[in-house]
Amino acid sequence: MTWSERLGGLDAMFLYIEDRTAHMHVGAVAVFEGKSPPYRDLVAHVASKLDRAPRYRQRLAFVPFQLGRPVWIDDDNLDLEYHVRHTALPPPGGEEPLKRLAARIFAQRLDRDRPLWEMWLVEGLGPDRFAVISKTHHCMLDGVSGADLATVLLGVDPAETTPAAPARWTPRPAPGTAELLASAVVDQATHPFQIVRDAVRSDSPSRRKLLEMAAGLKPLVGLSRLGRAPASSLNRPIGPHRRWEMALLDLDRVKQVRVALGGTVNDVLLAVVAGALRKLLLSRGEEPPAEVRAMIPVSARAPGATGGLGNQVTAVFCALPTGEPDAAERLRTVSAEMDVLKESGQAVGTLAWTHLGEFAPPALLSQVARFQSTFRYMNLVVTNIPGPRQPIYLLGRKMLEWYPLVPLAQGQTLGIAIQSYAGRIGIGLLGDAEALRDLPVLAAAVPEALEELAALADRARAGEGS
Repeated sequence: MTWSERLGGLDAMFLYIEDRTAHMHVGAVAVFEGKSPPYRDLVAHVASKLDRAPRYRQRLAFVPFQLGRPVWIDDDNLDLEYHVRHTALPPPGGEEPLKRLAARIFAQRLDRDRPLWEMWLVEGLGPDRFAVISKTHHCMLDGVSGADLATVLLGVDPAETTPAAPARWTPRPAPGTAELLASAVVDQATHPFQIVRDAVRSDSPSRRKLLEMAAGLKPLVGLSRLGRAPASSLNRPIGPHRRWEMALLDLDRVKQVRVALGGTVNDVLLAVVAGALRKLLLSRGEEPPAEVRAMIPVSARAPGATGGLGNQVTAVFCALPTGEPDAAERLRTVSAEMDVLKESGQAVGTLAWTHLGEFAPPALLSQVARFQSTFRYMNLVVTNIPGPRQPIYLLGRKMLEWYPLVPLAQGQTLGIAIQSYAGRIGIGLLGDAEALRDLPVLAAAVPEALEELAALADRARAGEGS
């Protein structure tokens, strides 16, 4: 008996968007305390965890003539030493060579003939410091499942210093070409009817999906009226090479701003991004536009649900007030904009759009994906995912910092990924190597923009206490 699992519509779109310059992998740079573990121990450790992350042992199989979405099959030739790699920074180490290495790794497209992930053990960062750089294709997971996966591959137990024995695993036979073709044709013909049939059960995923589609039709019409994003130097053709920068914020400082000036933690971070982008554009001698449009991914999981690979995500489009010189007013504008977006149901409309992809023929879905990547409906992506609140460990070594990665689509020269971890907020900045030569300016502007808000918050608290 053969086994395969078809990609969902949104997962497949992340494959179709990808081309020779736009690489659709997510990932992270993580910095750890202590001496690097031996490479063989890391390989053995990853092997011991793969039964809890089965997608990492699977690769893609493509349906002939694109008559169906690709499927996952077990990789019967899995080579962990290909996926788990080992390198060292040149002396004396430090953050700059780490950033250059991360940029080169993130610029390389994943091999579609293998499971779509890599992990690099990086020695030589500094005294009692090492790093792990990871990347995984977006068709496998989104930000929330990526954060959950990190706790699976890493762990919360500092006493776990030696690899456990891996569970026995036997790859399931994969379907042949003829079977792939036949199952795709059957799936295209029967899938819509199966959804309708299953929807009669009140607890079925199909029922939930149809209800979400129905609820999203009106907001979806509103989405269609968004039009092109404002003109900006952030949007130029991109090449295959990348730049990488990192910024670190204190979560308590962000919360102090929220309490004193209003809004949510997410609102404060978006206002920080708006302020940093304004400084970047001014440093270029440009008059910042009144706003730039950020696509903000939003988890579509049920409240409290975590885990599970694949993409369960929708999005909203927020206007970031880069033309506003006053930091407090930027925060008020962002907070008001996010309140409107929540009331508008825009995320529900985007979710309905992704569900419609389940019904589209693969060739049409591919064309739609490419159109979306070339029609500039956003200036950049800003993703904010809550990470683990408690420290996590790799073979007993504590993770100190975590900087996430969001990929670049065509015409999008900058991506900003934000993730909290153990009281701090790591911000990963990915830029096109040519268009974002000044990416370090943005990295420096991020903490400056937070301190601008924090100074206002301090004055507001002082005024209340007088």
